[in-house]
Amino acid sequence: MHELSLCQALLDQVTQIARDHGASRVDRILLKVGPLSGVEPALLKHAYPLAATGTLAEFAELVIEPAEIRVHCHTCGAETEAKPNRLLCGVCGGFQTRLISGDEMLLANLELIVPDQDDIDAEQPMGGRS
Repeated sequence: MHELSLCQALLDQVTQIARDHGASRVDRILLKVGPLSGVEPALLKHAYPLAATGTLAEFAELVIEPAEIRVHCHTCGAETEAKPNRLLCGVCGGFQTRLISGDEMLLANLELIVPDQDDIDAEQPMGGRS
């Protein structure tokens, strides 16, 4: 199940972003997963709790939204939505298209809990006195 290794890589990225922003916790992770990505969203959701254990994102909500398949037509120049098994231009019906989106797994948004500086200062012990 490669979704577990994808979750681990995702959580490495999420943890690094959270640390870079001084977050104490991750509340929500929003992914966009295209139907041509090779990722099965249900398996990704199933693997997430195991991979997230002990991380800043352990209790974060994982939200997975589908990304649409879009193609650019080399014949008429249009950019249109397409179906997974028919990457045809939606304007002229041409088959000479280039995939623009639909094969990605994208970290679209993170909701982080960042403590106030006053909260951090209150937790610091006073220096020099016992």
